[in-house]
Amino acid sequence: MNDSYLNFVNSPFGARLARSLGLPKPEVLRRYRADRPEFDGIVAIGAGREPHLLDALATLVGGIGVTSVAHASAGLWVPLANRHGLMTGRFEAADSGSSSKLAALLFDASGIEDSSQLEPLHAFFHDTLRSLGKCGRIVVLGRPPQTCVNPRQWTAQRALEGFTRSLGKEARRGITANLVYVEPGAESGMEATLRFFLSPRSAYVSGQVVHIAAQVGDETGGEMDGETGGKTGSKASSTFDWAQPLAGLRAVVTGAARGIGGSIASVLAAEGAHVIGIDIPSARDALDATMRQLDGTALAFDIAAPEAPAQIAAALDEQGVDIVVHNAGITKDKTIAKMTEAAWQSVIDINLSAQERIDDALLAGGILRDGGRIIGVSSISGIAGNLGQTNYATSKAGVIGRVQSMAPHLRARGITINAVAPGFIETQMTAKIPLAIREAGRRMNSMSQGGQPVDVAQTIAWLAHPGSAGVSGQIVRVCGQSLIGA
Repeated sequence: MNDSYLNFVNSPFGARLARSLGLPKPEVLRRYRADRPEFDGIVAIGAGREPHLLDALATLVGGIGVTSVAHASAGLWVPLANRHGLMTGRFEAADSGSSSKLAALLFDASGIEDSSQLEPLHAFFHDTLRSLGKCGRIVVLGRPPQTCVNPRQWTAQRALEGFTRSLGKEARRGITANLVYVEPGAESGMEATLRFFLSPRSAYVSGQVVHIAAQVGDETGGEMDGETGGKTGSKASSTFDWAQPLAGLRAVVTGAARGIGGSIASVLAAEGAHVIGIDIPSARDALDATMRQLDGTALAFDIAAPEAPAQIAAALDEQGVDIVVHNAGITKDKTIAKMTEAAWQSVIDINLSAQERIDDALLAGGILRDGGRIIGVSSISGIAGNLGQTNYATSKAGVIGRVQSMAPHLRARGITINAVAPGFIETQMTAKIPLAIREAGRRMNSMSQGGQPVDVAQTIAWLAHPGSAGVSGQIVRVCGQSLIGA
């Protein structure tokens, strides 16, 4: 869907008018394109007291092939980078006036153990933020508060959330800011998550907090794979190619005929997966066309039908699957006083209960392989609620409950379960919203614009990645850091 205001204020005349009238000017976001480098530019490195993650950052910087500069707070970075054979230098405050803008800011706060040690956060970002270019990336690294050894360390690490979310709202210009908590022992599983947050793939994901957990080495009899952080013997966590990380994997996407589901299928296929798209029989023609373009497989099932889980399981049984994306969903909006029982039940059944029944069938039959991925599509409405959407918000909050409750139970099989929670995404559905409400939805986030279906799809592809084995039980909002909700 076309955002006329965004296009106008980014035209030569519109930009001048916006400046003269003081109008907001949302940035045209830089999204991933296969014909452009995924990573380029200069990354500035900062650190707090006794950082624990610089060595893992050096591996990342070397892997993505960017140049780094060390802020004064990260005095250990230069000798470490030199040992890794990396191109590096030192950041000087005078660089803020340079025409060569920074592409990203990385700060290792993992060693901060007391609130009195938070000052380097201020020093680093005070000196570097104005040097960060349009659509730049900010990533702060810390330790999960729950793993901290004493209350003061817990307090200091929890403080990073308020800091990072505030940065996302201050930076503007299409810049994202996210916090990654890395559990001790999970350092080898950082790279896939950091690549996502540093790349154009995360263009509409900001203000998020992600936990990377250490993987248990022998729960399913497998050994840790040092490259992926997953278990050997599981197809979904075997050695992979960063350019095609899902090669050889099979992914199921419900509601795949068009819209966000079609975009999810397309991105997963581009990363190497064989996609099995599921949609209702009445959408069979659109589903066939989408799957034909992707060399995928089309399955026409009504997922809410009582027989659907057994039918889907039977269709997938012979080869099994590695990734299940529950995207299918409907809305039937009315205030609760005017909502019929049928409108309530159909939304709950399709958006939530069908996911439970399908997963039960795939897990019980071993059709979803060990080391696999389950990814649900929730919504900002499931976090904050929404007028006239008690049924929809209930179903989407239930998706969050599924993720949080099932993650510990699936851990023994190396299966992760997560959800994305989209905000305002430009689709055919949002195009039907009245103009004033649609414009409010677009502007009420740090990016001052709506997201695209591909933003949801790229986030799901990261959660499906073999290198994301340490990310489970989490809800990631794809909302441009919405001002609604948490």
